[in-house]
Amino acid sequence: MALYALLDFDTLQKYNISIKDFCKTSKGLKAKILQYRDKNSSLEEKLKRIKEIRKYWKKTLIVNDTLELLPFADGIHIGQEDLQQYCQKFNLTPFDFITKLRNGDYTLNTTHSALNIQNSALKTKIVGLSTHNKEEIIKANKLPLNYIGLGAYRPTTTKETSNILGQKIIELIKYSYHPVAIIGGVKIYDKIPAKFKVVGSDICKLMSIQLKKKKILQKK
Repeated sequence: MALYALLDFDTLQKYNISIKDFCKTSKGLKAKILQYRDKNSSLEEKLKRIKEIRKYWKKTLIVNDTLELLPFADGIHIGQEDLQQYCQKFNLTPFDFITKLRNGDYTLNTTHSALNIQNSALKTKIVGLSTHNKEEIIKANKLPLNYIGLGAYRPTTTKETSNILGQKIIELIKYSYHPVAIIGGVKIYDKIPAKFKVVGSDICKLMSIQLKKKKILQKK
């Protein structure tokens, strides 16, 4: 089971942690993937931040939901509601929409010309989809995804979670044809029989404790 680090910008601000330090700690914890999630910033701010992340993170980088950031990342993770909205917006089936994403088709992106992205430089992308129950997993099995996110494992303060799976998650993993990343309230040292565990706020808590210890030592 590998660590999949979730860089949630609101959480970084809450703990007063820089992008550089989060990336450094994630590397120290031997994370294989980093996801950039930012629900409240403008597109311009997100573009600046993802370029900053790229300075410090050379491994696999996933963006959350924002299609405009896909050219700067290795892939994208989308939620169930976002998938429905995008399919309606582009008049595509979920299968065709995800296929286009995997093919790096930036024509989906209405601002791709402003970002100076050329379709001649298409690159295969990683696509992940959030799932929360057996029905969604079975539907996801029919889609050309690279992995699914499954959760929430525990309650989390970074997102509203009404569906807490707990230990039920272990049985649900067996229904997936795709690699599974456990999401929602996951802690660094949790041992779950999935390919990835997605850890975000727990990394920030660890860093916050370390920073406090450093300040105490500096005062002595």
